[in-house]
Amino acid sequence: MALILVIFVFMTLATYISDLLYRYECVIIPNFGGFVTNTISASINTQTHAFYPPMKQITFNKHLQNNDGLLANYIASAKGISFDDALLLIRDEVMGLKANLKEGVSLENIGYFSENKAGMLVFEPSEAVNYLTDSYGLTPVASPAIKREVYKQQVKTMYPEIVTPQESRKTGRFLKYVAAAAIVLSVGSVGLNTYKNQQNTSQIAEAKQVREVEVRKLQEATFVIDNPLPSLTLTVGKESLNYHVVGGAFKDTRNVDKLVAKFAKLGYESSILGVNKWGLTQVSIQSYSNKRDAINALYKIQKSVLKDAWLLVD
Repeated sequence: MALILVIFVFMTLATYISDLLYRYECVIIPNFGGFVTNTISASINTQTHAFYPPMKQITFNKHLQNNDGLLANYIASAKGISFDDALLLIRDEVMGLKANLKEGVSLENIGYFSENKAGMLVFEPSEAVNYLTDSYGLTPVASPAIKREVYKQQVKTMYPEIVTPQESRKTGRFLKYVAAAAIVLSVGSVGLNTYKNQQNTSQIAEAKQVREVEVRKLQEATFVIDNPLPSLTLTVGKESLNYHVVGGAFKDTRNVDKLVAKFAKLGYESSILGVNKWGLTQVSIQSYSNKRDAINALYKIQKSVLKDAWLLVD
């Protein structure tokens, strides 16, 4: 009975993670690891002759264990509970998940976790669901291999036909007429080609002469622009910074200002992200437009500046 309860808990956790993978490229289970998706283009399996649409490939990174608030916020909103209660739910499920790794744990539509002989965590992603919304409705298509048939040319034995002397004479006269006509056509073709070549040469010479006159006129001309064109002003759009390394969230604005000043002294472009749904003002240590740059910065900041920093994705 206890085993059935544990499986149900894992399936519930998998449901929330699965929902988030459609919208986000990184979903972290606090104190366990994070799922990272990478978009891969359409592919062909030459063995099975199957065509696969573009998809999100799921990988697992056990080093992404710090809570970024994404999973807890979603669970709290979906279940109508507080943020702290959502964290407790995640903690209990992670404890159960780790306790069953030796037997193997399956997260529905996400993948399968197990431990190898060396005690290392192994993740096998599931291919049951394509989390790339651009490929919604597209499924793998199998096509039979194209068989190319080689047709052998069948050589038929040709038997000589008996020709009468009268038919032979008619054939000889016909061949003479054909030969004469070929000679006339050849001579006419040569004459026509010679005429066309002479005509083309004359036209090229006239065009060259006209071009030289025009070039000389342009070289001697003087251009005066009375009304110069107005200067062109380009407006470059501001880069969207959707990935934020968050250093904290407070109700007291004095703590917010102190934290911003602290990170600014360390050389970061710290900023205030605004108030979240729980009434806490969030402070960004640094914001990025690229997910990979944000994750790399998060690792560095956790090691050298603030170990409790986490990643927020708009």
